[in-house]
Amino acid sequence: MNNLIGNIVLIISLIIFSNNLTAQSHDDHDDHDDHEHPMNEIGIGNSLSYLAGEQKYAYGLHIHLLRAIEHSKFGYGLGYEQIYDEHKHRTLGIIGSYRPISPLMVTVSPGVLFPNEENAEYNFALHSEIVYEFEIGSFHIGPALEFATTFEEYHIGAGFHVGFGF
Repeated sequence: MNNLIGNIVLIISLIIFSNNLTAQSHDDHDDHDDHEHPMNEIGIGNSLSYLAGEQKYAYGLHIHLLRAIEHSKFGYGLGYEQIYDEHKHRTLGIIGSYRPISPLMVTVSPGVLFPNEENAEYNFALHSEIVYEFEIGSFHIGPALEFATTFEEYHIGAGFHVGFGF
């Protein structure tokens, strides 16, 4: 488990560090990011998730629809996540997104964990994700790291994100 967390921290550090190196070559008079992202995005995240309470790995799928706030680094939308294990963890939430720098997106999504075999009640859940995007026209793809919790259990995941902007 400590190795997984250490690897995640290393990946985030490398992404941020490599972006800072490329940012050194920009014009000193340009203090903000002029890159405009599409107003809408449909995205799919695929990850290998570690379920801490169960101490096992499972495939995770995250689907979202985001809308950017015009001339802003912020956005909002809806997201659904499912972890494919015997308990069928399923979460639906609202999403807030922030782009501190053009290729990096951070999302936070409070939502509802649906009842399943191990829990007969709806529970509050919080999902967060960091994505580094490489744009190819209207499409983008990149590595993604996620953390989700119900405050009784949590899972962390690493995978890739694919999106279509329109």
